[in-house]
Amino acid sequence: MNEILSRYLPRIEFDSYEDFYQNYSCKMPDDFNFAYDVADEWAKLQPEKLALVWTNDSEEMKTFTFAEIKRLSDKAANALISLGIKKGDVVKLILKQRPAVWVLMCALSKIGAICIPGTYQLTSKDLEYRCNIANVKLLITVDDRELLDSIIAARPNCPKLEKIAVVTHESSADTIPAGFLDMRAEIQKASETFSRIPSATKDPMLIYFSSGTTGLPKMVLHNHSLALGHIVTAKYWHCAEDNCVHLTQTDSGWAKFAWGKIYGQWICGAAVGVYDTEKFTPKGMLDAILRLKPATFCAPATVFRYLIKEDLSGYDFGFIRHTSVAGEPLSPEVYNKFKELTGLEIREGFGQSETSVMAAVFKWLPVKPGSMGKPSPLFDLKLLDENGSVCDEGIVGNMSITRAGKNMYESAECAPDNIPPVIGDSDFPGLFRGYWKDKEVTENSWKNGTYQTGDMAWEDDEGYMWFVGRNDDVIKCSGYRIGPFEVESALMEHPSVLECAVTAAPDTMRGQVVKATIVLARGFSASNELIRELQNHVKHVTAPYKYPRIIEFVPELPKTISGKIKRMEIRKKDFE
Repeated sequence: MNEILSRYLPRIEFDSYEDFYQNYSCKMPDDFNFAYDVADEWAKLQPEKLALVWTNDSEEMKTFTFAEIKRLSDKAANALISLGIKKGDVVKLILKQRPAVWVLMCALSKIGAICIPGTYQLTSKDLEYRCNIANVKLLITVDDRELLDSIIAARPNCPKLEKIAVVTHESSADTIPAGFLDMRAEIQKASETFSRIPSATKDPMLIYFSSGTTGLPKMVLHNHSLALGHIVTAKYWHCAEDNCVHLTQTDSGWAKFAWGKIYGQWICGAAVGVYDTEKFTPKGMLDAILRLKPATFCAPATVFRYLIKEDLSGYDFGFIRHTSVAGEPLSPEVYNKFKELTGLEIREGFGQSETSVMAAVFKWLPVKPGSMGKPSPLFDLKLLDENGSVCDEGIVGNMSITRAGKNMYESAECAPDNIPPVIGDSDFPGLFRGYWKDKEVTENSWKNGTYQTGDMAWEDDEGYMWFVGRNDDVIKCSGYRIGPFEVESALMEHPSVLECAVTAAPDTMRGQVVKATIVLARGFSASNELIRELQNHVKHVTAPYKYPRIIEFVPELPKTISGKIKRMEIRKKDFE
């Protein structure tokens, strides 16, 4: 029996998806704090229980027990306090996948400070915007030269950023710029004695900046209940197992990190697998998997698209029992090819930075390649039309959470220099509490007590949901509404296509036409003949009216720092 999991779930095992959906419930203490109540509790109950298994491109391997995580996070909490960090202060972490990520996220949770993870790909402009709008007091970064240069360039324009600390890759402090702190040294000299600071579940804990596919990134505010919301993500979709390794491949700056590399996994008793890569390569990923030997594995669709292009005949993945994907939809072609090569099914899940898993091919459900599965029991997920009515089967609607807690945005007024009151009830795990410091955007996302995600999907006669695209990505051509994903899925079946983005392009006769922007696989070259071949291929795979009348070949697709394709950027360029 998992002693931690059983504290929060009155019932852990279920006989079917229907049983799970109808009967799942989660206890929500008023004073829940993940660092104390999960990480520290494992250290108390099973000190030698494995918490992290870490590797990098140099094939180094390190492991950390929960006792070590507790000791280090207690020291880090004392170090942060000595640097002037207190409850409610905002600290930004840009730490790739260094072990310090887990230590410092726990330390910030213990103090009651608000953590804002960030990706190492942020530019000086990105850093300036984020630090100023969030009133970041302390920034802790890795010793990446390009990133440090961006931070140095941004710092004069960030008046409220008091301190910058660096976590070096090794023990050496040679790479730390003048005026920056050595975070390793600060933690090393701090006391190991730390007493619990009173906190509440409803206290702000974590802010993720949205991907920024439309306009400037928004600040997605979560409280401590997020961790309990991710039990569904880890236990019933990832199928993370007690005393086994779970590997979700993602940078610590992305919201997928909260989904797959800390909260639900540690509650389930799994050790988190970490591949701290400087530059993704398919072979590097495959070799890291062999070193980490995860029982359960999750990755973005892009990773699977690259893996199936590799020679997998020399790899034995018999230790993997469950595989999943999220971040972007996975085309049936990639699913089928990966299963053919490895024997593993990839179970899709869907959610946002604002939520835990909203829908998934949970472990009881047969896989329908290309479908995101069925709704999570945490949310009353419905597909709504423009009038707010539930859509019939087969009709595209806005994915909406219709059970949203009481008075969802009555406290959304956020003073510029103060931490805002929590939005919504603390007993609603897995759902964000609003867009910090933006009452208007928060209220516009909630219509009559319903959170409208802006993601469009349709439901089949068995209750499976099928992703169509963002509401502003749907193409309106000669009266038809065409979702980009279905065309992209058809294109991905062709061996020449490595990646693609389908968008609307202006047309004087039809209003809009379908355009495909394509990155070719190795061994293929752009030509008019290939364009015609791809167009005919789509006509045969899906409804002929959906074929791309325009095809453009490019060396790479524009993407957000979280790896999502920026279709808006392609569309905007075409409509200028």
